[in-house]
Amino acid sequence: MVEFKTLKTEEIQFGNNNFIEVARKEAVAEEGSNEFVAISRGYYAPDGSKRFKKSFAVPLAPEVVDFICTKVKEMAGEVSAQAEPVEESSEAEEVVPEEPVADEEEAPAEEVVPEEPVADEEVEEETTENEEEQAN
Repeated sequence: MVEFKTLKTEEIQFGNNNFIEVARKEAVAEEGSNEFVAISRGYYAPDGSKRFKKSFAVPLAPEVVDFICTKVKEMAGEVSAQAEPVEESSEAEEVVPEEPVADEEEAPAEEVVPEEPVADEEVEEETTENEEEQAN
């Protein structure tokens, strides 16, 4: 049986009632233990307890951690990491950063192939053949 231990957690709230939690965890089994980082998205229940919706684990391999950090910043346009300071003036617009997408295990996108339009004559022929078969 595997026992999970949470070693450290940090979270950020966003939206009305949502949060993202980044936690360092350890899975302990008879065969040994394994540490990893878990990124979870959730919300607060009416009683104040946390409810987790989605989560995924990141191995502690440095190349994997570096890849994820780099790509998240690139995908977000580095809005939150290197936001340029706005000069104070009454006309300055407020910049709202996009929500980061925890990446969850995503299935590869299915390729959508549009159907070719069918000529009216072909549709009429198919209808006529079906009507003849039903009549017999």
